[in-house]
Amino acid sequence: MRAAVLREGKVEARQTAEPIPGPGQIVVRSLACGICASDIHFMDHPEGDAEDDSGLSHYDADADIVMGHEYCAEVVDYGPETRKLWSRGTRVSSIPALLTAEGVRIIGQSSEAPGGFGEYFLLTEGMTQVVPTDLPDELVAIADAISVGWSYVNRAQVTTKEVPLVIGCGAIGLSAIGSLKRLGIGPIVAVDYVASRRETARVMGADLVVDPAEVSPYSSWREVAYGTSEPVRDMMGLLDLPGCVVFECVGVPGVLDAIVKGCERDTRIFSAGGPPEGDHIHTLVAKRKGLNMQFGGGPSMTHWNEAFVEVCEGRLDVTPMYGRSVGLGEVASALDAARGANGPARIIVVPSIGA
Repeated sequence: MRAAVLREGKVEARQTAEPIPGPGQIVVRSLACGICASDIHFMDHPEGDAEDDSGLSHYDADADIVMGHEYCAEVVDYGPETRKLWSRGTRVSSIPALLTAEGVRIIGQSSEAPGGFGEYFLLTEGMTQVVPTDLPDELVAIADAISVGWSYVNRAQVTTKEVPLVIGCGAIGLSAIGSLKRLGIGPIVAVDYVASRRETARVMGADLVVDPAEVSPYSSWREVAYGTSEPVRDMMGLLDLPGCVVFECVGVPGVLDAIVKGCERDTRIFSAGGPPEGDHIHTLVAKRKGLNMQFGGGPSMTHWNEAFVEVCEGRLDVTPMYGRSVGLGEVASALDAARGANGPARIIVVPSIGA
């Protein structure tokens, strides 16, 4: 099959082996697949994979790896021990995990679990979901990105006495904003240096967008939550002030520490960023402020399926996140574009383009 293949740190479009389904697996044809920051982290920072002993991914510079885990696909064939639930051509997607004889693998992050940057890949039949509407392939593919923000927001259980602050308006920050808006949580304060991202955040549902080069995100948050930009010292909790829930969606070293230093007492922080090279935070400051910090992890299957339905049925509109579509021969340059802050939230790979 033809695919955009990662090998020896470079991506090129060429022929590679077609995947062979194992027990419980189905073969699907990729219709559309989003480029995610985790694709870039995987290829640019193999040392991060080497330090992860979960076995979920495996970077092998000497093997053909086909990345891509945010996809819309259609059923082609079935492997052994499958129920053959759907006819050929049925549009499907799934949480990006493949059950293999050796364990669970993240789709697109090992040679044994190729992803959607190729013509064909494998899904686990029991985890596969049928696309329930006629939403375009490119927008269905964005549902996986939405599932991350949807999962964080649902896990956060933001109360009516808390005001969310979203730091970083890339795809995951936008997914958190869209999820907060869909669940009726707000007002939402969103922060990003890039004007185009701030505008997309506004369209996705942010009530206030902030350029941190011009004004402190934390004084802006206080203005919304307290009605004043000045710090309010309430060491004993006597004033019953609104609480802050921060969704950190940047993944650049130093951002999380800046949040620790700048946020209010008793803030709850959900960190989605996770820079591959690691980070440093001032734990003494965090302790004195009584901060509660939770680190990522992928969405549960329940949250993924919920987000998938929200997107497919149009209750959570992802159209503002869609940038453009490219063929397999353009994946390498599209990955370069996705590295830049000024790129669209999602560039979508459509293998049939130019085929």
